[in-house]
Amino acid sequence: MIDSPASEADFAALREAIALSAEARAGGFHPFGAMVLDVDGRVLARAGNGSAAGQDPTAHAETLAVRLAAAAHGSAALAGGMLVSSAEPCAMCAGAAYWAGLSRVVYGLSEKRLRTMTGDHPENPTLDLPCRDVFARGQRWVTVLGPLLEDEAAAVHDRFWSRD
Repeated sequence: MIDSPASEADFAALREAIALSAEARAGGFHPFGAMVLDVDGRVLARAGNGSAAGQDPTAHAETLAVRLAAAAHGSAALAGGMLVSSAEPCAMCAGAAYWAGLSRVVYGLSEKRLRTMTGDHPENPTLDLPCRDVFARGQRWVTVLGPLLEDEAAAVHDRFWSRD
């Protein structure tokens, strides 16, 4: 796993993922969004989170985007591609990106900051396991860029996780 400088295309894709997280929130789901891009930067799939109270807890935006991309384009199209996520992929989503053959991850909100926002909310028992640590255990390199645009990504979560 290596880090590299973010490009303007990375920032544009990240802003689109953040917009997907706002759409997910507006639809009553947890505020996360993600996209899968191929090696040439073409978007293969977009997804908002499909998790909400009482629904599939594994329907995270990142995992959904990987599944949609593979279903629409075949797994070979994902090889060497990129996952762009409004928030740092959790261990499950990092695993999905790894097993899909993606070689780059760009994210906005860090898992650490997300945890401060969610607290002990029962719908998001955040793991304190950075995606870099997950990828470091793998047998191939995954480039990770993030957190980037963290304040923009965090704004979508404002007052979402409060229990008032």
